[in-house]
Amino acid sequence: MANHKSAFKRARQNLKRNERNRQQRSRMRTILKNTEAAIAQKDGEKAKTCLLDAVRILDKSASKGLIHKNKAARKKSILTKKVNRIAAGA
Repeated sequence: MANHKSAFKRARQNLKRNERNRQQRSRMRTILKNTEAAIAQKDGEKAKTCLLDAVRILDKSASKGLIHKNKAARKKSILTKKVNRIAAGA
């Protein structure tokens, strides 16, 4: 355990940040799952709106360092391709 005043403060900050990151990561995963579900149902309109939410949350997560920027770009690219396939097929 921490022995110095500054180490106690650092431990408190780490707990707060850990909790905030956990909430953001969970929110991001939920939105991605909703987007995948809309794609699986082949619901074009719902998939498009979910994709906008997913892109927004991925960009936000990448800018805050929650995920790597290349991972965000990769996820956005894959989801966009899937949604575009539904739109073209419908």
